[in-house]
Order: sequence, then structure tokens, then C-alpha cells
Amino acid sequence: MIIRNGLIITMDDDGRIFEGDLRIDDGNIVEMASYIGHAGTAEDVLDARGCLVLPGFVQAHVHLCQTLCRNTADDLELLDWLAERVWPHEAALTPATLRAAADLGLLELIDGGTSTILDMGTVHHTDVLFEAARDAGIRYAGGKCLMDLDESGRCPERLIEEPKTAMAETAALAERWHGAAGGRLRYAVAPRFAVSCSEELLELAGDFACAEGLLIHTHASENLGECEIIRRRTGRDNVDYLSDLGLLGSHVVLAHGVHLSEAEVSLLFGTGTHVAHCPSSNLKLASGFAKIPELLDFGINVALGADGAPCNNRLDIFREMHLASLIQKPRLGPRAMPARRVLEMATRGGARALGLEDEIGSLEVGKRADVVVLDRMDPRMITGDPIAAVVFAAGPGCVRDLIVDGRFLKRDFEVVSLDVSAVLRAAQEARDELESEDP
Repeated sequence: MIIRNGLIITMDDDGRIFEGDLRIDDGNIVEMASYIGHAGTAEDVLDARGCLVLPGFVQAHVHLCQTLCRNTADDLELLDWLAERVWPHEAALTPATLRAAADLGLLELIDGGTSTILDMGTVHHTDVLFEAARDAGIRYAGGKCLMDLDESGRCPERLIEEPKTAMAETAALAERWHGAAGGRLRYAVAPRFAVSCSEELLELAGDFACAEGLLIHTHASENLGECEIIRRRTGRDNVDYLSDLGLLGSHVVLAHGVHLSEAEVSLLFGTGTHVAHCPSSNLKLASGFAKIPELLDFGINVALGADGAPCNNRLDIFREMHLASLIQKPRLGPRAMPARRVLEMATRGGARALGLEDEIGSLEVGKRADVVVLDRMDPRMITGDPIAAVVFAAGPGCVRDLIVDGRFLKRDFEVVSLDVSAVLRAAQEARDELESEDP
């Protein structure tokens, strides 16, 4: 396939932007030039005239399992939000309702140009999430949520598991799914956060991930109440505590990092730990403003994520990019977080966090063909700097095509890797079922 006549924003080391063509063969980018001679049939050409061609967006923190909880968990801070809405919802999920939630979330993500996600599942039915991602065609890393503590007495018993039981299932899931679908699926070890995990469970999770060469995906320092619980329990700051347990490193993605001491920032940099910034979620849950420009200036890799539907309430990378820039400007001035820096977080920053920078995150010969095509024939997009247009003006409606591994997931504004009507119908039926079970 040749993508022809697009304005190609490569996001490579040189920041190249050029009008031209891109050739895909066997899921890889094999040629990029101002003009590529045609060697196939008419069906092999995708005309991108009037469009921007970019690397597919990477979201480094989402919760597909929570998609059906959207619009039901508003106006709460994190710990109450978990206890009163999210944990009861997750405990009620069945394989069928979880599949409906996952498909609905994937539909939204694909429609909005996201090609890769790092997902945290719930405690049960993790196979369902991998099956959904496999079938939808998205590039996916995820894992079973690990929890063995409930000091508050507010978490459903069904979500609490003994460490050895949880890790045995984690090992089986990793064996089954890591590297599946031609390498498109990867396993990530997923302790929820230090508040709901014992020291034993955290150590087991860290040791297993290191031994198997897997990602670790967890939450840290999102909320002041969370930080105070850890300080009271351990006498340590959150990230400092995680460091001692082997839960920092270049294979670790910490979601949020809103409340970090200078010493913790140094630990993140020194260990190569990645941060997934979720600005909409941090605002909605009143968690605070992460000091992302300072983290980036320190040399810490920062990616973006929409978090979960009940704390956002959209899985929209464009809104996350927009907010990631705007929320820093009142504090640091109008030059803080320019558009290119934010787009880097949504592409290469995410790829780097997932250990995939050699495969995705930029459009370069030899990388996998994960490509998003944005229609510029839109009143918000037609003028000015193309990168500013992506970050400050674009939205999901601008996504014309999404390609992952050389395969269309969205084509000519229509999602083609999922049966849209069936997904919406199943989601409504699942939501009705879950609501009928609410006390």
C-alpha cells in the first residue's frame, strides 16, 4: 500500500515534515519520499491529499474495564470515587459485560486515532481484554489488576486476592498472551497502587516482571490522600517506597505522578522510570496539577493517557494533548508546553514508555506501519502550523484513517475493525444488566 500526497509529520529525531508518499509492505514502513513510483493496483493507494499523516497515537494509561461506568461516577475525589463507584462496578463485571465494556472503549479509541494502549484490567476475566484487543486490531499491552489489601473496609471482597493466588494467575496470563497476535499483544504486570497492595505482593510483582522481561504498570502519587496513607503506613514517600521494592526502572510506567518530592523526581530520573500523564482525570478528580514541564526538563520520559471513562469521561487523546499544554500556561507562562512537545508525548513518549520506540512512535523506514491520517479540510484545521492544529484544534472527527501493522482499523471516517452497531447494542444491554444489579 502507498499513502500518497499527504503532509507527513514524521516525529523522527530531525522533526521532518514533508509533502509526499509512504509505502507499507507486510506491516512495515519500507519507503518514504516526496514521490514513490506506483507498483500495485488502484486499491493499493490511499490518497492523503489535504491530510496530515502522523504516527498512530499512544495512550500509556487507560482502563477498558471501566468504560460502562462512564457518566456514573462524577464529582468525587479519588478514594471515594474508587470505593463508592468504581470498585463495586468492577466487582459486578462478568465476562460478557467486560467484553462489552472493552469493545466500547476500543471503538472510541480507534475512532479517535489511538493505535496503541497500555491498559490496566480489573482483577478477574483478564483473558477477555486480550481477546477484545486481538479482535479489534489495536496494539495492546495490559494485565490483571493486583490487589490484596483493603484497610478502609470499603472494597468488595471479590476484588481482594492472596498474593500467591494473584501471581499464579498473572504468570499463566503472561504465558498465554505476551507476544500473541504476531507481537501486537504484550503482558504488563499491574499492581493497582501501593494503597491496595501489601509489601509482599509488590515485591512478588516486581520480581516476576524483572525475571520475565515484562512491563510494570501501576498508579503512584495521584492524590494527596493516597500519599498520606503510604506515608503513615511506611514512613516513606510513595515513589521512595516503590523504589525499595523493585518497582522503578525503565520497564515501569507510573500513572499520574501528581505529588512528587524533589527526591522522588531524582529517583524517577535515575531509574529511567516513565510517567503517564492524565490531565483530564487529574482535573476531574481534583487530584492536582502534575508538574510535567519540570519532569521533562529533568529528563524523565512522560507519555499521555486518558485514564478511565468514569474519571474523564472521554478516551480522547486530542483532549489530553490540548489540556496537557493549557493547564501549565497559567503557572509557567504562555511558552510552557508548546505543541510539538505535547505531540511528542502522545507518540514517541508513549512508545518509549512501552519499550516500543524501535517499532512505533514515529514514521521511519523499518518501523511498524501504525499510521493515523487526519483530514485537514476542516474549518479548525485548514490554516496555520500543522502541529498546532493537531494539538489545539483537532478532535476525533478529524481522524479519517487509522492503520495498525499495515491493517486498516478505520477507513474513510468509518471504524472497520469492529461491528459498530453490534458494539453499541451490546454495550447498552450490558449497562442495563449492570444497572439492574445495583443496590
